[in-house]
Order: sequence, then structure tokens, then C-alpha cells
Amino acid sequence: MSGAPLGFVGLGAMGAPMVRRLLAAGNRVLAHDTNPAALSVAVSRGAEARGSAAAVAAEAETVLVSLPTPSAVRAVALGPGGLVEGRAMRVYVDLSTTGARVAREVAEGLAPRGVLALDAPVSGGVAGAEAGTLSVMAAGDPAAFERVRPILEALGSNTVFVGEAVGQGQTLKLVNNLLAATTWAAGCEAMAMGVKAGLDPELMVRVLNASSGRSFPTERFAAGPVLSRRFDFGFRMELMAKDMRLALEEAEALGLVMPTCGAARTLYGLALAQGAPGADVTELVRVTEGWAGVEVAARGRNEA
Repeated sequence: MSGAPLGFVGLGAMGAPMVRRLLAAGNRVLAHDTNPAALSVAVSRGAEARGSAAAVAAEAETVLVSLPTPSAVRAVALGPGGLVEGRAMRVYVDLSTTGARVAREVAEGLAPRGVLALDAPVSGGVAGAEAGTLSVMAAGDPAAFERVRPILEALGSNTVFVGEAVGQGQTLKLVNNLLAATTWAAGCEAMAMGVKAGLDPELMVRVLNASSGRSFPTERFAAGPVLSRRFDFGFRMELMAKDMRLALEEAEALGLVMPTCGAARTLYGLALAQGAPGADVTELVRVTEGWAGVEVAARGRNEA
């Protein structure tokens, strides 16, 4: 492994496989997570544990974070025991989806310490993190981006510099997730309609994915996790709803009205109200199934 360590905070569904990619690329990784079990697994793969975010930033010049919520990002970056207390860190890279406002707030909070901030949210899900095929949308100081580009390219096959204004990467990621979430909401309604009319769910999804109605959700959500009833895409519905909220708040701040996406957000709210905590995003289909009195499942699953 190379001598200069990388720091990484956040070893959840996305962070853990990203750390494995960095280790596989020959990097020395100093890791921290509030979950001891997640940290233990990372150490078993070759990472070095540190007891706090500040301890990571005390040794690593480049620190990446992958965290679930804006408040978690804020606390890890700027709170007590946070990265801001580490004297070695010079480049901070946020791989989370936090929204442009929090990205700018963190960048402003770290700047007096001489730290350059990049917001670099990723898209592609857990499978993309494991395979190293994520899309990475980075924004901030161009020199800092060039410095960390090899690191980001170990995580994703599509690493793009979005712009010099911190937060632009976040905005692009929110646009992406808002479109995916709204498309999936429409897909759930359409598939329930087809099954209610007597169509074979597998045939329907197969034809959709070879026709103009195909989308990432029909290809990756419906064709596997829903038809099999595994509901195991690996992205929590509450996080997708969070991304929709952030996106629509940003749209409102821009003076935009987005009625289609706003209606889709309502469906996620209904699903969260009736679903179990931690439900996968693919379980959104249960709402429209309930309304239609059908199940979008492979025929063998229906007959079991």
C-alpha cells in the first residue's frame, strides 16, 4: 500500500464497498464509523480503525465521507470531534447526497483551516459501489479535483467535474435522484395497472425494458427485486424520500414549480407511513399493489 493514507468516514451500505475498492487499489485507508461492527468488518479487509473523525483528519490529508443525512455530514465535518479538528486534512470529499446548501456550509466551515472541499455525490447504488462503476459528480476547486481524481476513478467508471462552485455536484445528483424517484413512482402505478388487467408481470416488465417505457427503475428495480419479491436493491426508501425533499426544496429556492415530482413525493410519504422502518425503495410498489388488489410478482411466486 502507498504510504500517504486516505481517510474515510461512514461505512454503511455505500461506504463499506467504496472502502474495499480503495483498499483493492493499493491505498492505505484510515476509517471511522459510529457502528463498531461496520468498523470491524472494514479492519478485517485491511483498513485501519480510528476512534473519531477528528483522529482520521489528524493523519490523512485527503478525507472522504459517505453519510446518510445532511445532519450527519454537518456533525462529522464541523461538530465536536469532527474533521474540522484534524490538522492534517487538506482536501475534504463528500460522497453523500446532502444538497447544495449543506455542501456550501461545510466548505465555508472548513476553509479557515485551509481545507478545500469537494462535493462529489455518487450514483449507481450498492452494486455500482461494489463493482467500482459509480457515476461521480464532483464540484469545487479544480486543483483539488485533479488531486483526488485517481481516488474517485477507483470508485467510479464515470467521474465528471461538474463545476467550480461547491454544491453543483449535489444539485446534479438531486436532479438525477428526483428523476429516478418520480419515474419509479409512475412505474409502480403502471405495473399495477397491467397486472390488474391480466398481464403476466414478467412479460410486461420484459417488454417495457425493450420499449420506450424502459428506465433505470424498470430495469433494476422491477426486473429483479420486485418480480422476485426480494425487495433488495439496497437503497432505503427513506433516503430516496430525503433526496426528493432536498431536491424540491432547492427547486423552490430557485422559484420553480414541479407538480409532477411533487405528486410522486406524496406516494413515497404514503409508503413510509405504512411501511416498516428501513424498507427498500423497491417496496414502493406495495402501495399501488394495495390500491389495485394485485401483486407484481413472477408467476411462480404468485402460485407459491
